[in-house]
Amino acid sequence: MKKLKVGIIGAGQIAETAHLYTYAKHSNNVEIAAICDVNIDRAKDLAEKFSIANVYDNHKELLEKHSLDAVSVCVPNKYHAVASIDSLKAGCHVLCEKPPAMNYEEACQMHETAKNNSRILTYNFHFRHAQEVKLLKSMIDQGSFGEIYAARVQALRRRGIPGWGNFISKEIQGGGPLIDIGVHMLDIALYLMGFPEIEYVAASAHQKIGNKQGIGLMGSWDHTKFTVEDAAFGFIRFKNGGSLNLETSFALNMKEQSVMNVHLFGDKAGASVFPTQVFSETDISLCNTEFPFLQEVDKRYESIASFIECCLDNKAPIVRLEESLVLQKVIDAMYQSSQTGQPVIW
Repeated sequence: MKKLKVGIIGAGQIAETAHLYTYAKHSNNVEIAAICDVNIDRAKDLAEKFSIANVYDNHKELLEKHSLDAVSVCVPNKYHAVASIDSLKAGCHVLCEKPPAMNYEEACQMHETAKNNSRILTYNFHFRHAQEVKLLKSMIDQGSFGEIYAARVQALRRRGIPGWGNFISKEIQGGGPLIDIGVHMLDIALYLMGFPEIEYVAASAHQKIGNKQGIGLMGSWDHTKFTVEDAAFGFIRFKNGGSLNLETSFALNMKEQSVMNVHLFGDKAGASVFPTQVFSETDISLCNTEFPFLQEVDKRYESIASFIECCLDNKAPIVRLEESLVLQKVIDAMYQSSQTGQPVIW
């Protein structure tokens, strides 16, 4: 059986701990042919660790010198579009880290390039591969929740501004917690709700803590260079009358150190996703159902393993391009609304 020949664009933490780790575990089906990073020494370090023969300091040379089947794009958000589009034009399937891009326009360009070149393009929204999400999706599809008409999305850290990388740079990342961690839980909520058609989006974003302090639970940062929001709060109204509330933060004065969860409210039952609990009723009582033996899996491993399978077997990925475009458009609308003080009509 022919091995999937892959390249890695970007040699940061996510490339090492998720993509390279998973490809190496699938060495019977995958050959890691090359890696590149503008920090050539970092790329060389990972090449040595994972026995990768070819190292470059730019993705164009990597694509020109190797006939690759697939590429993982693990660079900062600002470079998602150019690296993905160049890889798709070179005939590669692409797994790009989230979010899709810096904005909706770039995401559309990536989408069109994938279609025009008949290549797979998908994004690493790995929470879709969590057992909790799979269980609830199955129950929702069976009608257990009835009409899900509301959701609450939380991706909150009390003091969790990353002390590494470019997470505090709006120019490089496009934003803060909304586009970094909030997008994960927002994706899960919209996915489980069936991506209902949107009527309007409203949001407010704040920079109250990150530009004043420089020490937190995830290292220290230069507060004088902090240009993203440290908290954002959004609201989506759907055309079916439903709604979604979103809360996300890198830094917020709250009780818990971290909260990553989605709460769903249906007319037959509701649910909390992490950990999974279902809230329903019988003829004589209200009921809370827990799932204590739900198997825990490595979501990032499962996500990349699924991409390998899609490439080898020509299967459609679970993260569809049309859904990713909606997600990117929502993020854009929330930032726009927070800047103008006005809702964004879909």
